[in-house]
Amino acid sequence: MKRKDWIIKIKNELDSMAGSTTEVAHWKKRSIYREPPTVIELNKKAYKPDTASLGPYHHEEDHLKAMEKHKHRALLHFLKRSGKPIEDYVNALAEVVDDLKDAYDQLDSKWRLGTEEFLKLKILDGCFILEIMRTCTSAWNDYDPNDPIFSDHGRLYIVPYLKRDMLKLENQLPLLVLEKLAEIEERIVIRLILNFFDQNRVKNMGKCLHILDVYRKSLLEEPDKNVDHKPHQGEDQIIRSATELNEAGIQIEKSETKSLKDISFHRGVLKLPPIMVDDATESTYLNLIAFERLHVNAGNEVTSYIFFMDNIIDSAGDDVTLDPENRLAKVHNSVSYYCKKPWNAWRADIMHNYFRNPWSILSVIAAIFLFALTTIQTVYNVYSYANSSSK
Repeated sequence: MKRKDWIIKIKNELDSMAGSTTEVAHWKKRSIYREPPTVIELNKKAYKPDTASLGPYHHEEDHLKAMEKHKHRALLHFLKRSGKPIEDYVNALAEVVDDLKDAYDQLDSKWRLGTEEFLKLKILDGCFILEIMRTCTSAWNDYDPNDPIFSDHGRLYIVPYLKRDMLKLENQLPLLVLEKLAEIEERIVIRLILNFFDQNRVKNMGKCLHILDVYRKSLLEEPDKNVDHKPHQGEDQIIRSATELNEAGIQIEKSETKSLKDISFHRGVLKLPPIMVDDATESTYLNLIAFERLHVNAGNEVTSYIFFMDNIIDSAGDDVTLDPENRLAKVHNSVSYYCKKPWNAWRADIMHNYFRNPWSILSVIAAIFLFALTTIQTVYNVYSYANSSSK
């Protein structure tokens, strides 16, 4: 492009920005992101689907092609049960196709320009997700008992991997796809998702963007009781490991709920929500953290929770910054302040240096015993000397 043409192009673009809300609307619609290569290299399996591609980012990758025939079969069952022609669903999605495309941060020109292929992809993947969730949460199943996916066998051996793939950020579908295909309200789609993932519905979830967003919000219910954590200025903001907390006299107890927000510290008692750890936990939380990092205004509650727990389980380097207004940051601060009080610091030092193993404990007991004997002997000698002098 010649310099003059480039200058004219820039001026035209600048003029079009005046009073325009196009750019704002563009950023606001994004909700599905590709992970930066530097992040993926750290743990490829955490971010890439293992069993099924959902959406355009990983479509037609070799190791995921085997699931495509099962998606087609799911579509046929879906259409047969609904009794409606496929044109109805294509038209319903066509009405919002621009919004669906804009939900993706990086969409190849193949999908951006090829609307028909994009709609086909949304219908196949959307019906597949709905059929998986329906057969796993409903007693009625119209699939053959020997079906490799939509049967008890599939629920036991395949669905756990599909669940993991459905919670990966690059593998999301806009929730609007499921709403249009199911012809039901958003709240009912959300209820279906929560039942499928065995999560409790929370109050005031607000507008949800996709399955990963629904799952994240289900983890963040506001606790009923809110302990007031007074701010302490000038603290080092270093949370101690569980061993160090125990040495400082802090007790760790289970919170009343499973919400990641239900963490409190009061009078030497740190309450933490119970969490079940399985093969999918690492992948799920890494993708939740990725969503919070990439989606503006998503919040950082899950990231803060993982940072907090990482330090408690293993006090590693501080590579995440807590928002000072975050409730968990205030708990973090209160615990740090408690550990620095003179009595608690002295107690922790004694516990750390003298009571970390049985031999140290025995040595301390022996030293105390010898000191006691020495003291008794000294007192006895003084008493004997004083008694003899008086005589």
